[in-house]
Amino acid sequence: MTPIRTPTDRIFVALDLVDVDQAVAIARALAGRVGGVKIGKQFFTANGPEGVRRVAEIGLPLFLDLKFHDIPSTVGAAVRAALPMKPFMLNVHAAGGSRMMRAAAEAAATAGDARPRVLAVTVLTSLGDPELAELGMPVTLREHVTRLAVLAKSCGLDGVVCSCSELMAIRGACGQDFILVCPGIRPTWAAGDDHRRLLTPAEALALGADYLVIGRPIVKADDPAAAVARIGDEIAADLHVG
Repeated sequence: MTPIRTPTDRIFVALDLVDVDQAVAIARALAGRVGGVKIGKQFFTANGPEGVRRVAEIGLPLFLDLKFHDIPSTVGAAVRAALPMKPFMLNVHAAGGSRMMRAAAEAAATAGDARPRVLAVTVLTSLGDPELAELGMPVTLREHVTRLAVLAKSCGLDGVVCSCSELMAIRGACGQDFILVCPGIRPTWAAGDDHRRLLTPAEALALGADYLVIGRPIVKADDPAAAVARIGDEIAADLHVG
């Protein structure tokens, strides 16, 4: 994993909003303070590619979090359709299987040097062992997540989106060059919302996360830039960096 240059350079802020002007204003306030922004289904459904382009104009790296999950040809076409938005990262569901993930990787490769990193979503962080059993999975959550991560790597994907509790298992199975992105991150002073498997930013980085996705503690703050600075101070104090 690359060294931490500044305490917040690996934070992607989740702009889970509907109002494009609000999203642009937050992105502008955070330019140069965080590693990038994440655009998900809520924002994309409301504003489409044009809304994404407006946010991207601020210049922050973009994580396009649309979690494609369909037949291989459809996912390949969706990834190709996303390339003009120039995402730094985008994702698909590992549950779509190896053919689908390979189709996504091959479509991304058509962008050449501008190729986005393609990540697989393993198991949503709102789920735990009881929900996995409910879905008929006869294995533990950690076993299932690790198996999906290994499968994603074998299909040519660059990394996975996973919870912090699976970081060490996936790192051990997939190696140091495999990108691990962790949502559901909450600083010590924020509520957990609907994520089940949570750690603080410093804890996640210490366990080997490459990028952290943090939304509401920043986006819902009266001063998003001040919230980022507070998170940076927390990381610096806990990890002695910055």
